[in-house]
Amino acid sequence: MFDFAVFGSLFLTLFVIMDPPGITPIFLALTSGRATKVQRRMAWQAVCVAFGVIAVFGVCGQQILDYLHVSVPALMIAGGLLLLLIALDLLTGKTDEPKQTKDVNVALVPLGMPLLAGPGAIVSVILAVQKADGFGGQLSVWSAIIAMHVVLWITMRYSLVIIRVIKDGGVVLVTRLAGMMLSAIAVQQIINGVLQVVRA
Repeated sequence: MFDFAVFGSLFLTLFVIMDPPGITPIFLALTSGRATKVQRRMAWQAVCVAFGVIAVFGVCGQQILDYLHVSVPALMIAGGLLLLLIALDLLTGKTDEPKQTKDVNVALVPLGMPLLAGPGAIVSVILAVQKADGFGGQLSVWSAIIAMHVVLWITMRYSLVIIRVIKDGGVVLVTRLAGMMLSAIAVQQIINGVLQVVRA
């Protein structure tokens, strides 16, 4: 039987971690200057990449980490450092340069991973899959994962309307705001990873 408690618990957990409202300014900043059709495609690609990564780790995540001898804290710290580098680019305006924005598919990195499919989401899914009992439990877990990615796609897809309203000056402001938010997320992720290493 479908377990609504498992579905609701994982969906809320992923919602807090992946933070669809919080990803909006970062998505707008990273995709600014592109055609609307390209931005929509990048929103779809980012969600597909995130779902693919989450699905792979949901099915065999623990085995992958064990095989590579990588701990969860190490994954968190590495993801945090990568996000920090991207945040610094946003804050300093380096992403305004054509080489930075036009030739790089930000839907893959950093949007798809590690922003959406970050260490927190990956670990939550691995634990949820391991704890799920029977077919009903697994169905509830994967339904929550799919539902979360649908919400992410809708959020990014329709956030493009904001760009038409705020114009170029607003985009610069959103870019700097996104850089600040992203740097805070990155530092917090690094701190969480270090704390887990210390407690171990």
